[in-house]
Amino acid sequence: MQEAKRERNTAVVLAAGRGSRMGGDVHKQYLLIGGKPVLYYSLKRFEDFSGVDEVILVTGKEETDYCREQIVDKYGLKKVKKIVPGGRERYHSVYEGLQAAADCDYVFIHDGARPFLDEAMLNRALETVRQTKACVVGMPVKDTIKVADGAGYAVRTPDRSTLWTVQTPQVFSYTLIRNAYEKMLLQKLQGITDDAMVLEQVTGKMVKLVPGSYRNIKITTPEDLLVAEAFLRG
Repeated sequence: MQEAKRERNTAVVLAAGRGSRMGGDVHKQYLLIGGKPVLYYSLKRFEDFSGVDEVILVTGKEETDYCREQIVDKYGLKKVKKIVPGGRERYHSVYEGLQAAADCDYVFIHDGARPFLDEAMLNRALETVRQTKACVVGMPVKDTIKVADGAGYAVRTPDRSTLWTVQTPQVFSYTLIRNAYEKMLLQKLQGITDDAMVLEQVTGKMVKLVPGSYRNIKITTPEDLLVAEAFLRG
């Protein structure tokens, strides 16, 4: 009897953004928390997660050598098999990572500036994507949300119980998300803000929401660094 094909999964970690809201000359993913770069923590989590076999790191074109020498090699991150330069927009960078991640079953797409993903979250996402082929981690919103008009007046208050803040990783059948990205780029769709939206816009497929963590913050502003340091301290 023929042996069943072993599942093979890849993580595409994005570290090509400049982080203009942070200020300063150092990109947010390379700032230090707990004495190590923000990006290290995301890569280390996938390094230790048995559900991922390979990591593709997508960086700025001028930063591949730095990432290889000062993060991947320095901290012994063996699963990072490829470091590829990103594109002009986030979705271009994702597509570069998807091209480098060929021959896998499922792909985790994660922002390198989110250092606090955890193993339980990754396991929930992997179990869900095996069933649904497309899922994203996130959390129900805690604040009341207002919809504003062009003049800054509140025009609508959506039902808070239906609203989630979307995080990463976003996890998909590799074939499904790569095909969707290729169609999106051919159609030159505008206003794409995350990977789930690519799938929704191109294929109409619904994407399952999976509980992440309120600690799974994205390091975007100087205040986020203070919060991150507090999380690291316990």
